[in-house]
Amino acid sequence: MRGIPVNGSLGSPRTRRVVASAVALTAAMGLAACGTSGPSRSSTDSSAKGLTMWALNDQTILEESVDAYNKDHPDERITLRLFANDDYKQKLRVAFGANQAPDIFFSWGGGALNDYVKAGKVDALTAAGANTDRFTPSVMRSATFDGKVYGVPANGVAPVVLYYNKKVLADARVEPPKTYDDLLAAVKKLKAKDVVPLALAANSKWPTLMYLEYLLDRQGGSEVFSKIASGDTSVWKDASVTKANQYLQDLSKAGAFGDSASSVNYDQGASTALLHTGKAAMEVMGTWEYANIAKAAPGFLKNDLGYTAFPSLSGGAGDPDSIVGNPSNFLSLNSSTAHRSAALTYLKDYVLNDSQTDAYLAAGSVPPVEGLEPKLATVKSSSDKAWLTFVHDLVEKSPSFQLSWDQALPSDQADPLLTNTDKSFLRQIPPAEFGVNMSGAGS
Repeated sequence: MRGIPVNGSLGSPRTRRVVASAVALTAAMGLAACGTSGPSRSSTDSSAKGLTMWALNDQTILEESVDAYNKDHPDERITLRLFANDDYKQKLRVAFGANQAPDIFFSWGGGALNDYVKAGKVDALTAAGANTDRFTPSVMRSATFDGKVYGVPANGVAPVVLYYNKKVLADARVEPPKTYDDLLAAVKKLKAKDVVPLALAANSKWPTLMYLEYLLDRQGGSEVFSKIASGDTSVWKDASVTKANQYLQDLSKAGAFGDSASSVNYDQGASTALLHTGKAAMEVMGTWEYANIAKAAPGFLKNDLGYTAFPSLSGGAGDPDSIVGNPSNFLSLNSSTAHRSAALTYLKDYVLNDSQTDAYLAAGSVPPVEGLEPKLATVKSSSDKAWLTFVHDLVEKSPSFQLSWDQALPSDQADPLLTNTDKSFLRQIPPAEFGVNMSGAGS
């Protein structure tokens, strides 16, 4: 689904879905030793004295951190094994079940990581041991459970923002919307110009979910979904959830997404193209979309691309500075490791250190580390500097950075979530039915 550009360039997003639920995880951990499938490839030679680390195969900058550690620690090297996204989740579960899991492992935080924490498979990290206090607090919440930290960020942040085509808005005499009411008014003007107001790859479902995530956050505040993510499924029937679905359906009924959104698939780049070709005026998408636009239409990026925070909601209880999306991916420590000291050295001194931070900024991605302002000031490209500063400031001032719902929830709720989101968008169910359906999902 959605992802973070971490491949050392302004490349395309990678697919990502939630890891299995606690029930599935517990079952996997009860399996007899059945071995683990091999990795897609390995970036380093193994060493009997060293550590193992698993991650996804698009983590070029992360690989560089391992290479730097291995150069400095030839007698206790890290063997980094890289996997395809869909293979990785299953292989990690099986490995933990067979007591053959890596010393350090990559995750998405949220409910997926907490499943392993609750199973006693992950060690808590401290400021002294892993220098965890150097990271942006709102990002760290996705790896913090019961007041303890269980992972360090491994790459850049990816909040969801509102992109817009400056020329299209100007031609329609529309300002970038600051409120939901502004957005509805803009929809009317843009439709009159035969422009799709909001490009949406509804066929992929998860892009539609971004609207619900923000609308609920703006209407009820971040604590509403936080209660849901903590296990209280009755909160799905809260009035603010119903209201968020009503707002989504109001946008759909007003024609905000055009007539063909349900046939648009994100992986084919169609919604991105609608924006940069001027056929659509705006798009709500994660910050990885900047990388896609830079690749597909560099001239548009330089001259006509605009971006802003998701609109506020008049009368809503939520903080308009709150954001949703992907705070980061995380590296966590296997509680059964025999190499705890070496692992902590790597996590503390080599993950998102100065050289790593520079590499992510050069790739157009903002790493979640404190005190970035001096580095941002040295970025040479004016368009990249403006973009990176925008993302950095958005995250820094945010009181809440909510993890995408389909990552934060167990997998037995993620599929029903996407299905019911699509039904709500299509107005196949009344707004209140979304919450009723979700309150029973996974039970």
